[in-house]
Amino acid sequence: MSDYRRAFIPGGCWFFTVNLLDRRQALLTDQIEILRNAVAATRRSHPFGIEAFVVLPDHLHAIWRLPPGDANFSVRWRLIKTRFAKALPANERLSAVRASRNERGIWQRRYWEHLIRDEVDYARHVEYCYYNPVKHGHVSKVCDWPYSSFHRDVRAGLFPEDWGGDARLIGEFGERL
Repeated sequence: MSDYRRAFIPGGCWFFTVNLLDRRQALLTDQIEILRNAVAATRRSHPFGIEAFVVLPDHLHAIWRLPPGDANFSVRWRLIKTRFAKALPANERLSAVRASRNERGIWQRRYWEHLIRDEVDYARHVEYCYYNPVKHGHVSKVCDWPYSSFHRDVRAGLFPEDWGGDARLIGEFGERL
């Protein structure tokens, strides 16, 4: 069994990348209301702050801040993934291993997680989230992607609406190019 080392810092702030198992699907944007409901239900039962969130057809990026004294982001992702999967018809192909474990074939089992270290790291990851739909060719301007908390941050005056026209983002963010 793999030995995953995760930083569990109560009240910490993390960046996540979470992928569909079949990256050719567009389930996350096609079923955006189901995903929103899964996140909202999880936030009601296990509160957390959403610093940034962007949903692409086959993966998502998020930055969360957990409440003081709480470091359990793993249970939150498990609940979101489970709630989303249970709301979909069970018609995906399953490997023999997944079938024997009575698992769905919606999500990759693991996810990328990075503990945000400081304000520079935070800003770099928020910008990465917001620019990601442009990077993947879904839109030519950040403001044109509807599945992003960028719009919330524009309304709050944190970003201009035309932000990201010439952004160059460098770093390791947990996804393949």
